[in-house]
Amino acid sequence: MIKQLGNGFRPEEAVEQFLRSTDSVLGLRFDFAQYYLPSSPLIELLAIFLKGDGGLSVLLTDKPSQIELALASMTGPLTSEGLRLLATRLSVPFFNLDQVLLLSPIAIAKPWGQEIWYTGIEARGQSGFTDGISSVPIPWLLALLPKRLLGAEQASLNLLKILDPLPEPVYGDLYFELHEEKQEVYVVTHVDSRSWPNGEGGIRFGFEQRVFDEFDGPDAFREAYLQAVQSYEDIRRQIDQIFDQRRHDHGLDLNQPVDVDLLKEWHSELVPELQKKELVLRKAMNRFTHMHSLREGDVVKVPCLTPHALQHGVRTVEFQTPVYERKILAFGQKVLTQARWDTQEAVGLMSLQSQVEQKLAVIEEWQGLCRELVVSFDDFQVQRITLAEDTCWHIPPSENYQLLIVVSGVFDIGDDYVRLKAEQAVLVPVLHRTTRIYNCGSGEGIVLLSQPLATI
Repeated sequence: MIKQLGNGFRPEEAVEQFLRSTDSVLGLRFDFAQYYLPSSPLIELLAIFLKGDGGLSVLLTDKPSQIELALASMTGPLTSEGLRLLATRLSVPFFNLDQVLLLSPIAIAKPWGQEIWYTGIEARGQSGFTDGISSVPIPWLLALLPKRLLGAEQASLNLLKILDPLPEPVYGDLYFELHEEKQEVYVVTHVDSRSWPNGEGGIRFGFEQRVFDEFDGPDAFREAYLQAVQSYEDIRRQIDQIFDQRRHDHGLDLNQPVDVDLLKEWHSELVPELQKKELVLRKAMNRFTHMHSLREGDVVKVPCLTPHALQHGVRTVEFQTPVYERKILAFGQKVLTQARWDTQEAVGLMSLQSQVEQKLAVIEEWQGLCRELVVSFDDFQVQRITLAEDTCWHIPPSENYQLLIVVSGVFDIGDDYVRLKAEQAVLVPVLHRTTRIYNCGSGEGIVLLSQPLATI
C-alpha cells in the first residue's frame, strides 16, 4: 500500500493519479526538502490518503516507520474512522481536505512583544495546519496538493498575522516608523483592560495639529521634531550601552529580545539623573505626534509616508503588501534589527497629516449582515463581515484559497462545523461549492476574509 517516491517525482503527481483512479487508499513515503531552513535539509514524510463518502482525507507525519508498523497490525479494510483513531493514538494529524483547514499559529518574539503568525513559513518558524489535536508545518501539506489547496495560479500563501504588543507602556509600543511603498492595514482584535481600563487603546499616527501650529510652517516643524528625536536618541544610546553590558553579564546576545521585567529592573538601576533625562526627552519627542484612539473592531489604513506606532496592549490583525522596507524615526528602547535610526532621511519624507480613514465601502448589506471592503491591494483583498447572532452567510466558491480569521464572537465554519473563537483562523481551500459561516455565539460577531486577486 505504501509507495516510495524516487528522486525527481513530485508527491502531487502521485496524488493526482490516485484521485483519477478507482483506488480508495494511497500511501506515499517521500523526501521533502525543507526550503525554508538553511541548506534545505531533507526530511522523510508519510501521507496516507483515503477516498470515501466523507471526501478526501489524509494522515500526514514525519514518523513513517511507526505508522507502517501500526498499519501492518490492523485487520480488515482501512476506514476513515480507523485512520482517525490511529492518528489520535500516535499523535499525528488527520485532515479532511474537502473542508476548511484549521491554522496553528506560532509566536515570533519582538522587543515590543510578539507577532503571531498564522501562515508564516521561514527559518524563524513555520505555522501549521492542525486537526485540533496535532499539527504539521503548512509546507508539508502544501507539498502534496498545492493546486487543489491554493489554486492553480497561487504559488504561496499571503501572510496572515497578529501584532501582540506587551501591555506595558513604552516596552509594548511599536517602532514609530514610515513606509515608502509598503501598505499596511490594522484591524483591532483586543484592547488590554490593564493598559486601557476604558477599552480605548491607541496608535501613534502622524502629528499633532496644535503642536504644528506653534511653528512657522512645515520646515520649522520638521527641524524642531528632528532635533527632539536626536536629543532622545543620544540618551537612548547611552542607556542601551549600559544595557548591552547587562546582556553580556547575563550571557545574552546583544540583539536578542529581553524579558520586560528584566529590562525594567535594569532601568530602575540607572542613576536617577539618567532616568529623569530619558523620561523628559521622550515626552518632548512624543508631544509632536498625534495619538489616535482605537477600540476592538476598528480598522486603520496606514498611508505610505505616514509615521505610525501601534501602542502597548492593542492587539491587531495586520495585512500588508509584500514589500519589506521601513524607516524608523524613533523607538523607546533599543532597535535590535539595525544599528542606526533612519530619522534624518525619514523626516524629509514624512507626511504631516494625521487623519485616519474611517469609512469602509459596503459590498453587501441586509438584515443581520454587513459585508465591507477593508482594503484591496494589487494581489489580494480583505473583507470585514459582521453577522448578527444566529445569522449565517455563505462564502462563494472560488478558484483560489481564502483565509478567514475571527475578530470577535463565535462561529461555526463549513459542513463539519469547525468552531472558531476570536483570533482563530482557517484556510478555505479551493472549493467548488459555498462554505457556510454561522454566528453561533451571543451578540454580533465579526470575521475577516482575505482573498487573492491576481495570479503570481
